[in-house]
Amino acid sequence: MANIPLIKLNNGLSMPALGLGTWQGPPGREAEVGQAVKDAIDVGYRHFDCAHVYENEKIIGEAIQAKIKEGVVKREDLFIVSKLWNTFHRPDLVEPMIKETLRNLRLDYLDLYLVHWPYGLQEGPELYPTDPKTGLFISSDTDYVDTWKAMEEVNKKGLTKSIGISNFNSKQIERLLKSAKVVPVTNQIECHPYLNQTKLRKFCSDRGITVTSYSPLGSPARPWQKPGDPDVINDPKIKEIGNKYGKSPAQILLRYNIQLGTSVIPKSSNKLRLKENMDIFDFELTAEDMKYIDTFDCNGRICPHAEAREHPLYPFRPDVEF
Repeated sequence: MANIPLIKLNNGLSMPALGLGTWQGPPGREAEVGQAVKDAIDVGYRHFDCAHVYENEKIIGEAIQAKIKEGVVKREDLFIVSKLWNTFHRPDLVEPMIKETLRNLRLDYLDLYLVHWPYGLQEGPELYPTDPKTGLFISSDTDYVDTWKAMEEVNKKGLTKSIGISNFNSKQIERLLKSAKVVPVTNQIECHPYLNQTKLRKFCSDRGITVTSYSPLGSPARPWQKPGDPDVINDPKIKEIGNKYGKSPAQILLRYNIQLGTSVIPKSSNKLRLKENMDIFDFELTAEDMKYIDTFDCNGRICPHAEAREHPLYPFRPDVEF
Protein backbone atom coordinates (compact mmCIF):
# COMPACT_ATOMS: atom_id res chain seq x y z
CA MET A 1 0.00 0.00 0.00
CA ALA A 2 1.43 3.40 -1.01
CA ASN A 3 2.27 5.76 1.79
CA ILE A 4 0.33 8.88 0.80
CA PRO A 5 1.93 12.05 2.22
CA LEU A 6 -0.12 14.53 4.24
CA ILE A 7 -0.56 18.24 3.59
CA LYS A 8 -0.69 20.42 6.69
CA LEU A 9 -3.66 22.80 6.85
CA ASN A 10 -3.64 26.25 8.43
CA ASN A 11 -5.69 25.00 11.42
CA GLY A 12 -3.12 22.34 12.36
CA LEU A 13 -5.03 19.43 10.80
CA SER A 14 -3.75 17.43 7.82
CA MET A 15 -5.19 16.21 4.52
CA PRO A 16 -3.91 13.32 2.38
CA ALA A 17 -2.22 14.68 -0.75
CA LEU A 18 -4.08 12.18 -2.96
CA GLY A 19 -7.79 11.49 -2.85
CA LEU A 20 -10.60 10.10 -4.99
CA GLY A 21 -12.93 12.43 -6.83
CA THR A 22 -16.49 11.05 -6.86
CA TRP A 23 -18.18 13.08 -9.58
CA GLN A 24 -19.64 10.81 -12.25
CA GLY A 25 -20.73 12.42 -15.48
CA PRO A 26 -23.37 10.21 -17.12
CA PRO A 27 -26.52 9.50 -15.08
CA GLY A 28 -27.15 6.03 -13.68
CA ARG A 29 -23.57 5.55 -12.43
CA GLU A 30 -24.39 5.54 -8.72
CA ALA A 31 -23.57 1.84 -8.17
CA GLU A 32 -20.31 2.33 -10.03
CA VAL A 33 -19.14 5.10 -7.72
CA GLY A 34 -20.04 3.01 -4.66
CA GLN A 35 -17.86 0.16 -5.90
CA ALA A 36 -15.09 2.62 -6.77
CA VAL A 37 -15.10 3.92 -3.18
CA LYS A 38 -14.91 0.36 -1.80
CA ASP A 39 -12.08 -0.54 -4.18
CA ALA A 40 -10.26 2.69 -3.38
CA ILE A 41 -10.41 2.01 0.37
CA ASP A 42 -9.12 -1.51 -0.25
CA VAL A 43 -6.08 -0.26 -2.20
CA GLY A 44 -5.26 2.48 0.30
CA TYR A 45 -7.17 5.69 -0.45
CA ARG A 46 -8.31 7.58 2.63
CA HIS A 47 -9.36 10.95 1.15
CA PHE A 48 -12.73 11.16 -0.65
CA ASP A 49 -14.07 14.26 -2.35
CA CYS A 50 -17.88 14.40 -2.47
CA ALA A 51 -20.58 17.00 -3.16
CA HIS A 52 -24.33 17.33 -2.74
CA VAL A 53 -24.71 18.20 -6.43
CA TYR A 54 -23.14 14.87 -7.52
CA GLU A 55 -26.31 13.18 -6.21
CA ASN A 56 -24.47 10.06 -5.08
CA GLU A 57 -23.65 10.70 -1.42
CA LYS A 58 -26.03 8.00 -0.15
CA ILE A 59 -24.23 5.37 -2.22
CA ILE A 60 -20.85 6.65 -1.04
CA GLY A 61 -22.06 6.58 2.57
CA GLU A 62 -23.13 2.96 2.20
CA ALA A 63 -19.75 2.04 0.71
CA ILE A 64 -17.85 3.76 3.52
CA GLN A 65 -19.98 2.09 6.19
CA ALA A 66 -19.51 -1.32 4.54
CA LYS A 67 -15.72 -0.94 4.77
CA ILE A 68 -15.90 0.29 8.36
CA LYS A 69 -18.08 -2.71 9.24
CA GLU A 70 -15.59 -5.05 7.55
CA GLY A 71 -12.86 -3.60 9.73
CA VAL A 72 -10.83 -2.35 6.76
CA VAL A 73 -10.86 1.23 8.07
CA LYS A 74 -12.08 3.28 11.01
CA ARG A 75 -13.89 6.58 10.60
CA GLU A 76 -10.90 8.45 11.99
CA ASP A 77 -8.68 6.99 9.23
CA LEU A 78 -10.74 8.75 6.57
CA PHE A 79 -10.72 12.33 5.30
CA ILE A 80 -14.18 13.04 3.89
CA VAL A 81 -14.91 16.24 1.97
CA SER A 82 -18.23 17.58 0.72
CA LYS A 83 -19.48 20.84 -0.72
CA LEU A 84 -22.34 23.28 -0.22
CA TRP A 85 -24.20 23.66 -3.49
CA ASN A 86 -25.03 27.05 -5.03
CA THR A 87 -28.79 26.92 -4.39
CA PHE A 88 -28.15 26.71 -0.63
CA HIS A 89 -25.95 29.79 -0.11
CA ARG A 90 -28.55 31.60 1.96
CA PRO A 91 -27.15 31.52 5.52
CA ASP A 92 -30.20 29.80 7.05
CA LEU A 93 -29.82 26.92 4.58
CA VAL A 94 -26.17 26.09 5.30
CA GLU A 95 -26.63 24.08 8.51
CA PRO A 96 -29.63 22.07 7.19
CA MET A 97 -27.60 21.22 4.08
CA ILE A 98 -24.51 19.98 5.87
CA LYS A 99 -26.79 17.92 8.09
CA GLU A 100 -28.43 16.42 5.01
CA THR A 101 -25.01 15.58 3.60
CA LEU A 102 -24.02 13.96 6.90
CA ARG A 103 -27.21 11.87 6.88
CA ASN A 104 -26.55 10.80 3.29
CA LEU A 105 -22.92 9.92 4.01
CA ARG A 106 -23.94 8.30 7.33
CA LEU A 107 -21.34 10.32 9.22
CA ASP A 108 -21.31 12.39 12.41
CA TYR A 109 -18.93 15.00 10.97
CA LEU A 110 -17.07 15.97 7.83
CA ASP A 111 -13.34 16.55 7.72
CA LEU A 112 -13.78 19.42 5.26
CA TYR A 113 -16.80 21.32 3.94
CA LEU A 114 -16.39 23.66 0.96
CA VAL A 115 -18.43 26.42 -0.63
CA HIS A 116 -18.64 24.80 -4.08
CA TRP A 117 -18.75 28.05 -6.10
CA PRO A 118 -18.68 31.71 -5.08
CA TYR A 119 -21.97 32.50 -6.83
CA GLY A 120 -25.39 31.61 -5.45
CA LEU A 121 -28.31 30.34 -7.51
CA GLN A 122 -32.06 30.73 -6.97
CA GLU A 123 -33.15 28.74 -3.92
CA GLY A 124 -35.57 25.90 -4.61
CA PRO A 125 -35.77 22.26 -5.70
CA GLU A 126 -33.82 22.71 -8.97
CA LEU A 127 -30.07 22.20 -8.66
CA TYR A 128 -29.52 24.19 -11.86
CA PRO A 129 -32.31 26.81 -12.03
CA THR A 130 -32.10 28.03 -15.60
CA ASP A 131 -33.84 30.75 -17.60
CA PRO A 132 -35.44 28.91 -20.57
CA LYS A 133 -35.03 31.98 -22.79
CA THR A 134 -31.33 32.62 -22.25
CA GLY A 135 -30.07 29.22 -21.07
CA LEU A 136 -28.30 31.04 -18.21
CA PHE A 137 -28.53 30.16 -14.53
CA ILE A 138 -30.98 32.16 -12.39
CA SER A 139 -29.07 34.01 -9.69
CA SER A 140 -29.64 34.31 -5.98
CA ASP A 141 -28.70 37.64 -4.44
CA THR A 142 -26.95 35.94 -1.49
CA ASP A 143 -23.38 37.14 -0.99
CA TYR A 144 -20.71 34.50 -0.30
CA VAL A 145 -19.44 36.69 2.56
CA ASP A 146 -22.72 35.97 4.37
CA THR A 147 -22.60 32.30 3.36
CA TRP A 148 -19.12 32.08 4.89
CA LYS A 149 -20.39 33.33 8.26
CA ALA A 150 -22.80 30.38 8.30
CA MET A 151 -19.93 28.06 7.28
CA GLU A 152 -17.99 29.32 10.31
CA GLU A 153 -20.95 28.42 12.52
CA VAL A 154 -21.18 24.80 11.33
CA ASN A 155 -17.42 24.57 11.83
CA LYS A 156 -17.78 25.91 15.38
CA LYS A 157 -20.53 23.36 16.09
CA GLY A 158 -18.25 20.48 15.04
CA LEU A 159 -20.31 19.42 12.04
CA THR A 160 -17.10 19.78 10.02
CA LYS A 161 -13.52 19.93 11.26
CA SER A 162 -12.40 22.35 8.55
CA ILE A 163 -14.01 24.71 6.06
CA GLY A 164 -12.82 25.90 2.69
CA ILE A 165 -13.77 27.25 -0.71
CA SER A 166 -13.78 26.10 -4.32
CA ASN A 167 -13.49 27.99 -7.60
CA PHE A 168 -12.83 31.36 -5.91
CA ASN A 169 -10.62 33.85 -7.73
CA SER A 170 -8.02 36.03 -5.99
CA LYS A 171 -10.26 39.09 -5.68
CA GLN A 172 -13.05 37.01 -4.12
CA ILE A 173 -10.64 35.43 -1.63
CA GLU A 174 -9.23 38.84 -0.73
CA ARG A 175 -12.73 40.18 -0.09
CA LEU A 176 -13.70 37.12 1.95
CA LEU A 177 -10.62 37.39 4.16
CA LYS A 178 -11.51 40.97 5.14
CA SER A 179 -14.48 39.73 7.19
CA ALA A 180 -13.63 36.05 7.81
CA LYS A 181 -12.96 34.88 11.35
CA VAL A 182 -11.81 31.52 9.98
CA VAL A 183 -9.38 31.48 7.05
CA PRO A 184 -10.35 28.82 4.46
CA VAL A 185 -8.00 25.84 4.69
CA THR A 186 -8.09 25.19 0.95
CA ASN A 187 -9.29 26.52 -2.39
CA GLN A 188 -10.28 23.65 -4.67
CA ILE A 189 -9.63 24.68 -8.28
CA GLU A 190 -9.12 23.18 -11.71
CA CYS A 191 -5.38 22.59 -12.14
CA HIS A 192 -3.39 20.67 -14.77
CA PRO A 193 -0.59 21.55 -17.22
CA TYR A 194 -2.94 23.39 -19.59
CA LEU A 195 -4.20 25.54 -16.66
CA ASN A 196 -1.46 25.45 -14.04
CA GLN A 197 -2.83 28.35 -11.95
CA THR A 198 0.64 29.69 -11.06
CA LYS A 199 -0.58 33.10 -9.85
CA LEU A 200 -3.63 31.83 -7.96
CA ARG A 201 -1.63 29.06 -6.29
CA LYS A 202 0.95 31.58 -5.07
CA PHE A 203 -1.79 33.96 -3.95
CA CYS A 204 -3.37 31.19 -1.85
CA SER A 205 -0.04 29.96 -0.49
CA ASP A 206 0.92 33.47 0.63
CA ARG A 207 -2.26 33.52 2.74
CA GLY A 208 -1.86 30.06 4.25
CA ILE A 209 -4.52 28.51 2.00
CA THR A 210 -3.65 25.18 0.39
CA VAL A 211 -4.82 24.29 -3.12
CA THR A 212 -6.69 21.12 -4.05
CA SER A 213 -6.54 20.34 -7.77
CA TYR A 214 -9.62 18.97 -9.47
CA SER A 215 -9.65 17.60 -13.03
CA PRO A 216 -5.87 16.97 -12.75
CA LEU A 217 -6.11 14.55 -15.69
CA GLY A 218 -8.09 17.03 -17.79
CA SER A 219 -11.41 15.23 -17.14
CA PRO A 220 -11.19 13.19 -20.38
CA ALA A 221 -14.65 11.64 -19.85
CA ARG A 222 -16.49 14.95 -19.38
CA PRO A 223 -19.83 14.84 -21.22
CA TRP A 224 -19.48 18.33 -22.72
CA GLN A 225 -16.16 17.67 -24.45
CA LYS A 226 -16.12 18.66 -28.13
CA PRO A 227 -13.63 17.75 -30.88
CA GLY A 228 -10.61 20.03 -30.63
CA ASP A 229 -11.10 20.77 -26.92
CA PRO A 230 -8.03 20.60 -24.65
CA ASP A 231 -7.02 16.98 -24.06
CA VAL A 232 -3.98 17.05 -21.79
CA ILE A 233 -3.84 13.33 -20.97
CA ASN A 234 -3.36 12.52 -24.67
CA ASP A 235 -0.74 15.22 -25.24
CA PRO A 236 2.20 13.42 -26.92
CA LYS A 237 4.65 15.54 -24.90
CA ILE A 238 3.18 14.16 -21.65
CA LYS A 239 3.44 10.63 -23.03
CA GLU A 240 7.07 11.24 -23.95
CA ILE A 241 7.88 12.36 -20.40
CA GLY A 242 6.07 9.27 -19.11
CA ASN A 243 8.24 7.03 -21.27
CA LYS A 244 11.34 8.62 -19.72
CA TYR A 245 10.19 7.65 -16.20
CA GLY A 246 8.43 4.40 -17.07
CA LYS A 247 5.13 5.96 -16.00
CA SER A 248 1.74 6.51 -17.65
CA PRO A 249 0.54 9.97 -18.77
CA ALA A 250 -1.91 9.96 -15.82
CA GLN A 251 0.92 9.32 -13.37
CA ILE A 252 2.95 12.18 -14.85
CA LEU A 253 -0.01 14.57 -14.58
CA LEU A 254 -0.67 13.58 -10.97
CA ARG A 255 2.99 13.75 -10.00
CA TYR A 256 3.20 17.21 -11.59
CA ASN A 257 0.40 18.45 -9.34
CA ILE A 258 1.89 16.82 -6.25
CA GLN A 259 5.20 18.60 -6.93
CA LEU A 260 3.33 21.89 -7.33
CA GLY A 261 2.40 21.37 -3.67
CA THR A 262 -1.31 20.74 -4.21
CA SER A 263 -3.50 17.88 -3.07
CA VAL A 264 -5.02 16.08 -6.03
CA ILE A 265 -8.35 14.25 -6.48
CA PRO A 266 -8.44 12.23 -9.73
CA LYS A 267 -11.61 10.31 -10.53
CA SER A 268 -11.60 6.67 -11.57
CA SER A 269 -13.87 3.67 -11.18
CA ASN A 270 -11.35 1.18 -12.58
CA LYS A 271 -9.48 -0.71 -9.84
CA LEU A 272 -6.30 -1.00 -11.87
CA ARG A 273 -6.30 2.74 -12.56
CA LEU A 274 -7.03 3.45 -8.91
CA LYS A 275 -3.84 1.56 -8.06
CA GLU A 276 -1.92 3.23 -10.89
CA ASN A 277 -3.00 6.70 -9.70
CA MET A 278 -1.59 5.89 -6.25
CA ASP A 279 1.73 4.72 -7.66
CA ILE A 280 3.23 8.21 -7.96
CA PHE A 281 5.29 8.50 -4.81
CA ASP A 282 8.27 6.39 -5.92
CA PHE A 283 9.66 8.89 -8.43
CA GLU A 284 10.19 12.61 -8.83
CA LEU A 285 10.05 14.83 -11.91
CA THR A 286 13.24 16.81 -12.38
CA ALA A 287 13.17 20.59 -12.00
CA GLU A 288 13.77 20.81 -15.76
CA ASP A 289 10.77 18.60 -16.51
CA MET A 290 8.58 20.62 -14.14
CA LYS A 291 9.61 23.84 -15.89
CA TYR A 292 8.99 22.23 -19.28
CA ILE A 293 5.48 21.08 -18.29
CA ASP A 294 4.79 24.59 -16.96
CA THR A 295 5.22 25.86 -20.53
CA PHE A 296 2.15 23.84 -21.65
CA ASP A 297 -0.14 26.34 -19.92
CA CYS A 298 -2.59 27.82 -22.45
CA ASN A 299 -5.43 28.92 -20.15
CA GLY A 300 -7.10 25.66 -21.20
CA ARG A 301 -9.98 25.70 -18.74
CA ILE A 302 -12.29 22.72 -19.19
CA CYS A 303 -14.84 23.49 -16.42
CA PRO A 304 -15.96 27.06 -17.19
CA HIS A 305 -19.54 26.84 -15.85
CA ALA A 306 -20.38 29.21 -18.68
CA GLU A 307 -24.10 29.19 -17.84
CA ALA A 308 -23.20 31.46 -14.90
CA ARG A 309 -21.11 33.90 -16.96
CA GLU A 310 -23.56 36.79 -16.41
CA HIS A 311 -23.68 36.30 -12.63
CA PRO A 312 -21.97 39.22 -10.84
CA LEU A 313 -20.02 36.72 -8.72
CA TYR A 314 -18.92 34.51 -11.63
CA PRO A 315 -15.23 33.80 -10.86
CA PHE A 316 -13.77 33.50 -14.35
CA ARG A 317 -14.60 36.96 -15.66
CA PRO A 318 -12.34 38.28 -18.41
CA ASP A 319 -11.56 41.39 -16.36
CA VAL A 320 -10.15 39.30 -13.45
CA GLU A 321 -6.54 38.29 -13.96
CA PHE A 322 -6.57 35.20 -11.69
